[in-house]
Amino acid sequence: MNTQIEQIATLWPAVQDIFSVPHSEQEYERLVTLLDAIIDEVGENEAHPLASLMETLGSLVATYENNHLPDLHGSPLAVLEALMVEHGLKQADLQEIGSQGVVSEILSGKRSLNIRQIKKLSDKFHVSPSVFL
Repeated sequence: MNTQIEQIATLWPAVQDIFSVPHSEQEYERLVTLLDAIIDEVGENEAHPLASLMETLGSLVATYENNHLPDLHGSPLAVLEALMVEHGLKQADLQEIGSQGVVSEILSGKRSLNIRQIKKLSDKFHVSPSVFL
């Protein structure tokens, strides 16, 4: 075995639960919880040392969701609109992401969702934050 593979083989048992595609709802929920915590830490700082980990975990979560959850693809706005229809919600039901003006701007495409709003929406709809990225 070459040196790099030997190093990976030594480290893999300690990180395999973090870097493996989830195959059960329990594994998925654990990974989403970790991703939420990393999103809270990283915020919108693309230079943060954990930013690439956030992206990697988002990809692993998305893989599970693509195979096990209803199709929530498209732009963040399209996903939000689909979830609102699915849950029978109106603009006024999204107070946790901002004032009526802010919600209106998001729904009209004039404003993008920020990290805080994504976190609130993922909690509200019980979906991974990655569906809004």
